[in-house]
Amino acid sequence: QVQLVESGGGLVQAGGSLRLSCAASGSIPSFNAMGWYRQAPGKQREVVAAITSGGSTNYADSVKGRFTISRDNVKNTVYLQMNSLKPEDTAVYYCRLHIHILSRVYWGQGTQVTVSS
Repeated sequence: QVQLVESGGGLVQAGGSLRLSCAASGSIPSFNAMGWYRQAPGKQREVVAAITSGGSTNYADSVKGRFTISRDNVKNTVYLQMNSLKPEDTAVYYCRLHIHILSRVYWGQGTQVTVSS
């Protein structure tokens, strides 16, 4: 079974930085996409950033220039470096793995990121 384990969430002051990690384990095809979504209180879950196994990236407009997504294909781990954090970045952040050949999506358990003023 595929499992995603996230780490790195926590409390930070506005303007600070955090780095999230998500390690995927199990049988994972080489061609896939991993990404980060977030869900703030009272809001829908939204994509933050995504990266393919080939390294192509996409970012939500709200985080461009502040967040950087990267991955280690050997470790099947995706990272999200979050800089210049704002209170509106406060949310539960979820790691996502999309296995294209199976059209199957796996989710991590979520990690809380709280940015104080």
